[in-house]
Amino acid sequence: MGKRNEALQRVADVLVGDWKVTMTNAWFWENPADVVEGSATVAWLDGAFLIMRWYFGDVPEAVWVLSRSDARDAFVALSYDERGVLRVFDMTFTGVGGEWLLTREDPDFYQRLVGTVSADGNRIDTHPDASEDHGKTWRKDFDLTFERRA
Repeated sequence: MGKRNEALQRVADVLVGDWKVTMTNAWFWENPADVVEGSATVAWLDGAFLIMRWYFGDVPEAVWVLSRSDARDAFVALSYDERGVLRVFDMTFTGVGGEWLLTREDPDFYQRLVGTVSADGNRIDTHPDASEDHGKTWRKDFDLTFERRA
């Protein structure tokens, strides 16, 4: 494969590796105070994509492919989960000490994942949100924390 995209390399510099994932405060759980731990791995795929696999058990719960549209000067993310749902997100990532934001504005409903990357890049605090009124009001789905393992 050819040269890696420099903008995507800056995302990889933070995300590539193994992560402990902790989900809390899920509004849809019987007991929202429950804590569920899992893991995520992020690796290069053919030098043009990053692939993130999320696990809450032995089988991936979700797979994301992150890349970039050079013509649009924008990052994109494709997600697939255990239910068979496929979605496309626009993504911004400002790096260490910055923000990670994924957004989708589709006819069924809007979604976003709002994340803050720690100053050392070893922790990312996120919360996925949903809106069923085209972004006028948002409901936080849960809190999701990534802590680097390696």
